[in-house]
Amino acid sequence: MSTRLTVGQAVVRFLAAQYSERDGEERRFFAGCFGIFGHGNVAGLGQALLEHAGDLPYYMARNEQAMVHAASGYARMNDRMSTFACTTSIGPGATNMVTGAALATINRLPVLLLPGDIFATRPANPVLQELEDARSYDVSVNDCFKPVSKYWDRINRPEQLPSALLAAMRVLTDPAETGAVTLALPQDVQAEAFDWPDELFARRVWRIPRPVPEPAALEEAAAILRSAERPLIVAGGGVIYSQATDALRAFAERTGIPVAETQAGKGSLPWDHECSVGAVGATGTTAANALAREADVILGIGTRYSDFTTASHSLFAHPGVRFVNINVARTDAVKLAGTAVVADAREALRELTRKLGGVVIDATTSAGTDATTSGGRASGQGSGATSARLSGSGAGRAAERPASSAGGWSVGGVYRERARELAGRGHAVVDAAFGERREGLPAQAAVIGVVNEVSGPRDVVVCAAGSMPGDLHKLWRTRDPKGYHVEYGYSCMGYEIAGGLGVKMAAPDREVFVMVGDGSYLMMAQELATAVAEGVKLIIVLVQNHGYASIGNLSESVGAERFGTRYRARTASGLDGDTLPVDLAANAASLGADVLRADGVDGLRDALRKAIDSPRTTVVHVETDPLAPAPDSEAWWDVPVAEVSALASTAEARARYDDDKKTQRRYL
Repeated sequence: MSTRLTVGQAVVRFLAAQYSERDGEERRFFAGCFGIFGHGNVAGLGQALLEHAGDLPYYMARNEQAMVHAASGYARMNDRMSTFACTTSIGPGATNMVTGAALATINRLPVLLLPGDIFATRPANPVLQELEDARSYDVSVNDCFKPVSKYWDRINRPEQLPSALLAAMRVLTDPAETGAVTLALPQDVQAEAFDWPDELFARRVWRIPRPVPEPAALEEAAAILRSAERPLIVAGGGVIYSQATDALRAFAERTGIPVAETQAGKGSLPWDHECSVGAVGATGTTAANALAREADVILGIGTRYSDFTTASHSLFAHPGVRFVNINVARTDAVKLAGTAVVADAREALRELTRKLGGVVIDATTSAGTDATTSGGRASGQGSGATSARLSGSGAGRAAERPASSAGGWSVGGVYRERARELAGRGHAVVDAAFGERREGLPAQAAVIGVVNEVSGPRDVVVCAAGSMPGDLHKLWRTRDPKGYHVEYGYSCMGYEIAGGLGVKMAAPDREVFVMVGDGSYLMMAQELATAVAEGVKLIIVLVQNHGYASIGNLSESVGAERFGTRYRARTASGLDGDTLPVDLAANAASLGADVLRADGVDGLRDALRKAIDSPRTTVVHVETDPLAPAPDSEAWWDVPVAEVSALASTAEARARYDDDKKTQRRYL
């Protein structure tokens, strides 16, 4: 049996019939299709989405890049079990999606991109928005998607569609290979009719695999952990995606090994768990980073070991440090010359717990307790955010437990004094950071503390770029595995509001707090209008500091004196005039959002509570002091400094860089 449909109609019918399944839970893989129409897709996919609206819901976006970000946010919130398709016309609409595709692929998030393309039949070349390439008439702007897609295809004939659709689903549902998938659809082919086998549109369930560890690799990993004296777990995003948080908690409690978290892995343990030492790496806590320097074995679970996590290969400083890497992707499992356990995080942790048997680290003296109070628990919650004090409750509970040497393996007291030293130093650093400095303006860290204070245990914070991701990584007190959503694989300015839209669509029962600086807001705020149109409530905390705070700090650190990072009017000497008369709150109101202007931390707290009570998307605008520092991670990030310069600031920065560079190492 067959059904006669256009290619566009066949695509919509197929997508509507795809499901994912893991652990017996099935869900529709495509929640809908975002789209902006033009001559390259309006008669094909546009017509199909209209005719088959009951099969695949359509959502109008305002920016092509933003709709891919929304799809990525939705996919991440759903642990990659569900996503959106995104369709555009050929030309600028298509190439606008390239940044979104790169973000999805780098973060291993499934999104399906359906850009229109030039005529396959070439009846009147060049058509509007066609790139003429003298080397080949088969080249179009959609070839830009090839390096940022995990699978790319161009459908030049209807007969090619079934195999391409199945290949797309194979990649989208592969936890090791997922990312952006691009199917370029020539506009004439989209409208062409074909007799399709009915089997193409049958309900199809794609099982998300949970690969189990290979026995020899598991045995080697267990042996390395048994020999460790100062082990540390680095929990990455794979812990969250594989829903391995309970398995990690059980493993950490059983062994007492402290757990540090990457940006994507934050929330792997609740912030106040006795084994949590907080964020690790260039944006980490002093406690986690000190323990990382001393660790002789690193157990990396679901982490890509980005340069921020490893502090550009300078953090793991023990001369004999060894790595055991649990990852579903072999390319990540073999990093840092580690012992590779290629497996699902949950399954590997369960097996490793069984393999270690009665082996237990003495948690009262391991780094997983006292050191947690340094940075890992510093957010200012409950403190009014202007004078944050660090909680030591986890350390106190752990100290009451008797020492254990079950299985003959215990780290003894090697970390106790070091942890206490870190905790004491952490108090002074964090207290200074939360003070109000310039004309009563709060530090950005104080804003984070207030948002954390008023948010609920299951609420979600969303961020992506600027200085806030680093501050959030150090300071945010995560209480739920899905409560922290910071895009730091691509750290894409403009992701925040669009990504928050996707998060809220995936979790309508949670409040979603989008933290965005003025720089990122100016990059992409259009999806405020989409949120208003769809009745999707967001709480957007718009931090106004009149410039690029993160790059300003970086510029200063490399001796470039914050050049080109302030929003100022031009004068004869450069961009050093008055602050620009920009009113971003008024801009947000013009896009349909409710707007509250907050004055200081007390005003911010009141405004946030009003936003929580409101059913509408609300932007809370707050001015901050861009020069008020957050706690230092005491870790390095490799950003090269000019080797020669007439500027004293640059010469001094180069000298520091040369010293720091000496700490960088290769793990072979």
